[in-house]
Amino acid sequence: IVKEPYIIFLGKNCFFFLSWFIYREVKILIFHWTVMELKFIDFKSMSMCKSVGMEGLMKFSSSFLDSKLMFGVNVAPSFCSHRGLLTKASYSSTSYDATRSVSKKNFLEDTFSYKINGTNHTSLYFRDKWLLDASDDEYGGVLVNADRLPSDPDKFTFVLRASLSHWKVKGKKGVWLKLPLEKCDLVPVAVKEGFQYHHAERGYVMMTYWIPEEPCMLPSNASHQVGVGGFVINDKNEVLVVQEKLFTPALSGLWKIPTGFIHEFLRQTQSEEIFTGIVREVQEETGIDTEFVEVMAFRHVHDVAFQKSDLFFVCLLRPLSKQIMVDDLEIQDAKWMPLVEFVEQPLIQEDDMFKKIIDIFIARLGKRYCGLSVHQLVSKFDDKPSTLYFNTVDDPDLNCQAN
Repeated sequence: IVKEPYIIFLGKNCFFFLSWFIYREVKILIFHWTVMELKFIDFKSMSMCKSVGMEGLMKFSSSFLDSKLMFGVNVAPSFCSHRGLLTKASYSSTSYDATRSVSKKNFLEDTFSYKINGTNHTSLYFRDKWLLDASDDEYGGVLVNADRLPSDPDKFTFVLRASLSHWKVKGKKGVWLKLPLEKCDLVPVAVKEGFQYHHAERGYVMMTYWIPEEPCMLPSNASHQVGVGGFVINDKNEVLVVQEKLFTPALSGLWKIPTGFIHEFLRQTQSEEIFTGIVREVQEETGIDTEFVEVMAFRHVHDVAFQKSDLFFVCLLRPLSKQIMVDDLEIQDAKWMPLVEFVEQPLIQEDDMFKKIIDIFIARLGKRYCGLSVHQLVSKFDDKPSTLYFNTVDDPDLNCQAN
């Protein structure tokens, strides 16, 4: 609801055109003729004089907060006294469409013309202060800068609505809004404005908004978790095995190879590789240092933890140490077990998948099978180092033959 307008004089060549409106709570909207910056201010702390002479002296269009984000200001001639100074001020401007783009950096700017004591003045007003700081992604979407989000939910509501309106007219598609833990108060605001949860990590929640009136094309959250298991065999033909402290009743008494999950973010800088992850897991659980040889096989299964899919990579490793040091947190016991004894465990013999993995392992030891060795490459598509796993039969270090 737009209230009655005022002209406020703060001194020579320094005045404000003022109109205030109710938005959830009472807020005051100020336009300074030199800076033209959007501000909120408590009008009780300022000396002001009410404009006189014409009804509707200053007006904001009712579409100011709607999807068009347009406004117009009209100030008629009037007189107002402040500290004994009598000044005549007039101001006029055409309605401005916030979708007009002048430059990439300052895509919201306009020239305001006004008159003070018969002298004409103009001023540029950059309106990107009204919008969330964001950058374009390569798919026609928007990535909101999480470091420059307002903390106040009311202010966030205002700039979020203005930003969505602007992005809609600009033809943007998906909006990615990352809300850090310290700004969790903004989550209900985003939900109310139509954002949906995408995924959450310990320090943030990622939310998305699809602008076009068509099926959403934003990718879903990561669908898989990656697990690893390591076959470590020494020169005595013994396999490194463990018994976990926590297990399902069906696996009671089973001696198994060390297993674990790949870390998504190692030291908060980069994700962990399969070949480094399995070396770490074996060392953490048993204290045995190892060297990665190859991936012998991998399993793909769906609807596991939290309805996610699972990729499990079975790796062959070469031991570099012998002394076992059990991780008391996860592992009940660990030992070197003769291969024959390991293979003859009832739980392995009764399970088709376990039996097949053992068959592959034995074939690899007999040089009748070659797994996937690791190769580090850089692709020109993204200029990033990648790890490619593929079969090689001419590497003397692998000592295997093609089947």
